[in-house]
Amino acid sequence: AALKVQLNAKLFGQHLAKDVVLKAVMGFINNPSPKKPLTLSLHGWAGTGKNFLSQILAENVHRAGLRSKFVHLFLATLHFPHHDQLKLYKEQLQNWIRGNVSACPHSVFIFDEMDKMHPGLIDAIKPFLDYYEHVDGVSYRQAIFIFLSNAGGDLINKAALDFWTSGKLREEIQLKDLEPMLSVGVFNNKNSGLWHSSLIDRNLIDYFVPFLPLEHKHVKMCIRAEMRARGYAVDEKIVQAVADEMTFFPKEQKIYSDKGCKTVQAKLDIHEDV
Repeated sequence: AALKVQLNAKLFGQHLAKDVVLKAVMGFINNPSPKKPLTLSLHGWAGTGKNFLSQILAENVHRAGLRSKFVHLFLATLHFPHHDQLKLYKEQLQNWIRGNVSACPHSVFIFDEMDKMHPGLIDAIKPFLDYYEHVDGVSYRQAIFIFLSNAGGDLINKAALDFWTSGKLREEIQLKDLEPMLSVGVFNNKNSGLWHSSLIDRNLIDYFVPFLPLEHKHVKMCIRAEMRARGYAVDEKIVQAVADEMTFFPKEQKIYSDKGCKTVQAKLDIHEDV
């Protein structure tokens, strides 16, 4: 219930992501004997809420969220920077996951910047995501794995724009409209971190979760939420002024924010004195 309340209050413009993640997590946590770990792959442009959702999810599994010793965040450019160290990274990753799941079966692993991950590296964790009861005496079936990626964002944006062009409501977009295209697109994208990955081949990713590009109204919701978080009264003139400083695409229609809500905090800083 808390997860649902938080997603509704804090995640804007992502009806699909909210719905899919909520159902997936509730089903998984309420299942006394899952057959495999829950594996989610979140896709969309920067600033659409992927990190935000994974943080909210982590906080609802372990109270301390990203500060919990049972929640582990990997950044491709920080933890796996060198192409020539692939063999070492694979061993380190396996040992790290094995050790942490041994300590806490309900561990959460978040892999950010998947689109900057070396092809083949993520396949090192395939045994842990598969339908095995135990791997070397350890059960991984109650763990949660989350991949975050900008890869597939262009496909999602195009589909959203097609819906808009044909006069359909954004809320009419369903998972079945995007997921098949997304899994194929990511599998065939050399810069996705999941290029020709056995995780997709073996159907080990439970859901490919699309994050739609954000419209003007969603950006304004982000600005209002940020103002409230700073303890300000919401001033609609400032909301409009900050929104006007954001850039939108396509060039003619200017429907979607090209940075999502990513720069809202920085833009609001300029208006602090007001």
